[in-house]
Amino acid sequence: MIRRGPVARVVSAGAVVYREDGGSRLYLLLHYPSGHWDLVKGKMEEGESARQTAVREAMEETGIVDLQFVDGFEESVRYDFHRSGRRVRKRVIFYLARTRAEDVTLSREHVGFSWLGFEDAVARATYGNARGVLAVAEKSLRGGSGARAG
Repeated sequence: MIRRGPVARVVSAGAVVYREDGGSRLYLLLHYPSGHWDLVKGKMEEGESARQTAVREAMEETGIVDLQFVDGFEESVRYDFHRSGRRVRKRVIFYLARTRAEDVTLSREHVGFSWLGFEDAVARATYGNARGVLAVAEKSLRGGSGARAG
């Protein structure tokens, strides 16, 4: 049974992390114990900016610390889910960030990772909102919005 009442609001932030490898662009997807594949993201902590959250989450979830953010890229997704019978409205702010790191040190939150080309990353991503953010990121990197790594 779903209890009626106030909607909890949660704000998270993360990054579409990519690297260049021999002329190919590879995106990082994380594999969760529940089976889904998604981007780096996590809940904002008190006093943290969205970008600070993205940096912290990338470090905690992957061990990657050398992120170069793409200027002008900020993409938000919103969705609702239920936790303990209560509706939660979540907003996730994504940044686009390049890394030179290949090695990933996973947190206990994840069971695997993959560096994938755009088409494969979109096919592997479980949720439509992640696929949409990947598409916007790819378009941006192809020159669709004039964003550049900074």
